[in-house]
Amino acid sequence: MQVFLYLCANIYKKRMKISLLQTDISWNEPRLNLLRAEKMIEKAGQADLYVLPEMFTTGFATKPEGIADSKGEGLEWMKQMARKTDAAIVGSIATCCNDGRYANRMYFVKPDGTAVFYDKRHLFSYAGEDERYTAGNERVIAEWRGVRFLMQVCYDLRFPVWSRNHEDYDCALYVANWPTSRIEVWKTLLKARAIENQCYVCGVNRVGSDNACEYCGGTEFIDPYGRVAAECDDGKEDWLTAEINMDKLNLFREKFPVLKDRD
Repeated sequence: MQVFLYLCANIYKKRMKISLLQTDISWNEPRLNLLRAEKMIEKAGQADLYVLPEMFTTGFATKPEGIADSKGEGLEWMKQMARKTDAAIVGSIATCCNDGRYANRMYFVKPDGTAVFYDKRHLFSYAGEDERYTAGNERVIAEWRGVRFLMQVCYDLRFPVWSRNHEDYDCALYVANWPTSRIEVWKTLLKARAIENQCYVCGVNRVGSDNACEYCGGTEFIDPYGRVAAECDDGKEDWLTAEINMDKLNLFREKFPVLKDRD
């Protein structure tokens, strides 16, 4: 009986609480950045899912040698936090793979320690990311407590074919280090992805600066109509907590079945 009640309460939730964490990132200071993220999770309060920015342990490193995580420390922290909060933890980490390749790897970690990962498909050639990292070739969807999440990283946002909803996900997660100079593009495309795919969209961006760019945030939770349902304050560390309502999403898709006419 207890197992049944747990499943009803947690696995098949019709509503899910999500916290988006707009952090500052100190350049190549993993321990400091993990501590910062942990404190922000504590401040955000209880949720089913916490989402951190792209390369949240180091900042956006186009030259990963000596910076990329080769020991799995970032992933281990995510597992510990998922277990501690009884929630899933999401974010991307510059990763040195077992075969020596580098990947901009987005993890979706659950409280039981299981992890799904997605390697960024569209590497940011403008900054040379494609010269040292290996692009992923698999579109990845993670399921958690009755909601299906498409995993995407930063530059992926500009390529709608890659994120096309084949009626196989409910929410798209975009984690990024998206600079202030192009922030209006970020905000416009987040809305477009929600509208064209009839899904919720979470866009999680950082604040602060690195050697190349300034970042103002622009972290937003977009509903399936393309409306900004919640957003962080620009220019500072902040978080938001919003809710996915599966009943409303499914009703909208049934009444206005756009996805069935997709190309």
